[in-house]
Amino acid sequence: MDVTDRLYKLDLPTCLRICAGTDGSVTHLLELMTKKHVSVETEQQHITRADDEIARLLDIPVGEQVNERTVLLRAGDVAYVYARSLAPIRQMPEGMEEDLMRADIPIGRIMQKHNIESRREIVEIGVLNLKSSAFGKDCTVLSRIYRIIHDKKTLIWINEMFPLDDRWNV
Repeated sequence: MDVTDRLYKLDLPTCLRICAGTDGSVTHLLELMTKKHVSVETEQQHITRADDEIARLLDIPVGEQVNERTVLLRAGDVAYVYARSLAPIRQMPEGMEEDLMRADIPIGRIMQKHNIESRREIVEIGVLNLKSSAFGKDCTVLSRIYRIIHDKKTLIWINEMFPLDDRWNV
């Protein structure tokens, strides 16, 4: 079953279905839906070395440097998305690493700033229970995993989680 079929089968608010199914910028969609600026609240960010799992996800050799960050995307004071991203340093176009290390810039804006032509490939989508205080409490989320592909390589691997509650009735 492909991603679109999965989204059709889930009982989701239209705004959430659009955000989860897009192959474009979620930040931009959130701004259009909420009519508010979307800010990035960084939980953590660091450079790590790819272990077996990360190397497999990014299709890079074990030991390569990877930027890992987890963030919350907020429109006003409402958190809409919790996201973890992995980006292999060696595959970044020149200048992108510096912007990615700045915690306050959404990935979509970084790519736009650097005129990076890419495509997004949704790998997986599903519902799970998030044991985290990311949204103020443990909750059920819609999780999607996708890769941003540039020059036939994974530029960034992203796992976004959207809470399944009434905040999507915008």
